[in-house]
Amino acid sequence: MEHRQTYGNTREPLLENLTSEYDLDLFRRAQARASEDLEKLRLQGQITEGSNMIKTIAFGRYELDTWYHSPYPEEYARLGRLYMCEFCLKYMKSQTILRRHMAKCVWKHPPGDEIYRKGSISVFEVDGKKNKIYCQNLCLLAKLFLDHKTLYYDVEPFLFYVMTEADNTGCHLIGYFSKEKNSFLNYNVSCILTMPQYMRQGYGKMLIDFSYLLSKVEEKVGSPERPLSDLGLISYRSYWKEVLLRYLHNFQGKEISIKEISQE
Repeated sequence: MEHRQTYGNTREPLLENLTSEYDLDLFRRAQARASEDLEKLRLQGQITEGSNMIKTIAFGRYELDTWYHSPYPEEYARLGRLYMCEFCLKYMKSQTILRRHMAKCVWKHPPGDEIYRKGSISVFEVDGKKNKIYCQNLCLLAKLFLDHKTLYYDVEPFLFYVMTEADNTGCHLIGYFSKEKNSFLNYNVSCILTMPQYMRQGYGKMLIDFSYLLSKVEEKVGSPERPLSDLGLISYRSYWKEVLLRYLHNFQGKEISIKEISQE
């Protein structure tokens, strides 16, 4: 299954009819700058050809094109193609190794507690300290599709909220967001990702909505950590516009304040 389109010499997710032309142009300009920065690093010798060779990943029944560099160990990165268990997120060098792994892997859903379920959709709360390897692998996977991300290995101070879709084979990864366990600035999202095969189906907004629901339960006014990724910025703008329009449509009072809106 293909999850990209060609625009000039870059690869990007399918974004037409998803957002405004302004936001789409903003994403493309930011992506172009990121490509220029990577090329400068390559010329300076900070990124070698072998360290940025992962072009595709085999993930469940999907073959996904990657969009950005992720710091996998060089022995894996130089292969150009990774094979991943979609349940435990272990990455492997060949389809043969993956088949052997799948025959004995007992995982069918993320570790941690299932804290939400509606129909086939679930959200699992995963502690980065208790499930360190899983969360590190999740972060490495996410970086293949995110331009801004610095969290890879120091996952212990974070909680990860992993959304899945269940069928008779297991719970398939839709996306996730992470948040600090103790954020001084009340950030309710550190990193957020919807997997490419689940984009344009409303799951990004569900993840954002869930992050604000957690803030409401904690009786806090939360916001995402900056800077947002390019796709994250597009998703949040779309979400905020929808929420504000719905609030204003239902508003019956005479005066309105940002504080009141943020507490809703």
